Amino acid sequence: MEHQLTPDAILQLGFGFWGSKTLLSAAEIGLFTELAKSPQDEASIRQRFNLHPRSARDFLDALVALGLLQRTDGRYRNSLEADLFLDRNKPTYIGGILEMCSVRLFRHWASFTEALRTGKPQGESKDGGDTFETLYADPERLKTFLSAMTGISMGAARQIAAKFPWNKYHTFVDVGCAQGGMPVQIALAHPHLKGIGYDLARVRPVFEEYVKSFKLSDRLAFKDGDFFKDPLPMADVVLMGHILHDWNLETKKMLLAKAYAAISPGGAVIIFDAIIDDDRSKNAFGLLMSLNMLIETQGGFDYTGADGAAWLKEAGFKNIHIDKLSGPDSMIVGFK
Repeated sequence: MEHQLTPDAILQLGFGFWGSKTLLSAAEIGLFTELAKSPQDEASIRQRFNLHPRSARDFLDALVALGLLQRTDGRYRNSLEADLFLDRNKPTYIGGILEMCSVRLFRHWASFTEALRTGKPQGESKDGGDTFETLYADPERLKTFLSAMTGISMGAARQIAAKFPWNKYHTFVDVGCAQGGMPVQIALAHPHLKGIGYDLARVRPVFEEYVKSFKLSDRLAFKDGDFFKDPLPMADVVLMGHILHDWNLETKKMLLAKAYAAISPGGAVIIFDAIIDDDRSKNAFGLLMSLNMLIETQGGFDYTGADGAAWLKEAGFKNIHIDKLSGPDSMIVGFK
């Protein structure tokens, strides 16, 4: 019997934003954090978050159907995954990136067709401004953005802490450290290491608060600087996570050259992004992330493992290899 073609998969993809925005709004209002305290019924949730009676039940039951909540005797609780990853009070929280998607990226992507036709970003830099300058100018938006970077990098950070031979090294610097998610995970796993978070000066209080919450202030320090103008801090290992994809090719190569100059002899560079498979046909998230760079930046794009390895080689690095990390991310490692 011939296989019957159906439009189900196409429709599921086309309507995917329904479920996506339901999750994003739940993360934005802090629903999962509240339910982590104790299960609650619809009336309590409605009152706590000022939800309209018309929408509240469908909203909560949709989250049940999506596997994010469980309902028992009319009371809602988090699923195991939601409780672990979407409670703001847990160190495993990844919801910062979802909150940013809800309040920023969702509306920017509404103009995706225009971006395809013009090649121009559709966010804060649409009219010639700078996305990062805009985000960094507002302390609250900055904190949300930095938390988002922790969320999207958490899985990769833990695997880099586990996979890389840190026992051979003593110091590291995380370039564009954001809130400090990467340095914290490495320091927690390797007590002998000392690290530096390197970013613009306005990031310092957010970084130091986050590091202090893990009692790591004695081993993790913040150094402010502008990697366009200043040399990078010297260290055995330089990390750049979700950094290179923000910039055009010239800037990517400039940053790798600065990394090479900052690394001790025998040291290493680690770059990680949602690296696209060399055939450019499997890592859909990496390709979509590259389109997100079109939406967000003036010249950024994601890249294949072969692309990244070639840039590292050009910068002078040897023994380059690529390791798969969690989800869509991979890291490219090169040695000096």
